[in-house]
Amino acid sequence: MVRSDARENRARILTAAREALAADGSTSLNQIAQRAGVGPGTLYRNFPTREALVLAVYQDEVVRITGTVSGLLERMPPLEALRHWTVELVEGMRRKHGLGDALGPGAHQAISEQSYGPVVTAITELLDAGKADGSIRADADPRDFLQLTGALWRAAPGPGDRAPQMLALILDGLRTHR
Repeated sequence: MVRSDARENRARILTAAREALAADGSTSLNQIAQRAGVGPGTLYRNFPTREALVLAVYQDEVVRITGTVSGLLERMPPLEALRHWTVELVEGMRRKHGLGDALGPGAHQAISEQSYGPVVTAITELLDAGKADGSIRADADPRDFLQLTGALWRAAPGPGDRAPQMLALILDGLRTHR
């Protein structure tokens, strides 16, 4: 049983780490603790290593993004929900690449293994909803969709960002053509 103040400290540390590491991958753990308003001991009690903290930030982001699927499908048609969700995924993956400086190769592998299943499950739910209402092709595969969208988070963000146009092409390819 974790005390409420300990849960709050952990959440503040994760939020501070996400923001600080996305801005500068070399931010020290002491700077993150200060930003979170906790002492270094509290940070190290929750995250004994830098990689443990960064992995937790990634995992938190995956849980946040994958947890939005049901709500999106309640509020909008499947193709629109898929577009909206994919934009969130792309933003999350761009932040992930911003954190990449803080990780070693083993941690990169761990992140991929931890996030692949939940992300494919979320995509499956979105695609299945579109297949059920007839808006998405029956042969759409979540693994193919994930592979295609990988190019989106690698596209340069900013004024020349081609990701929205690329996503429109991917989604158009998923539509059933009557």
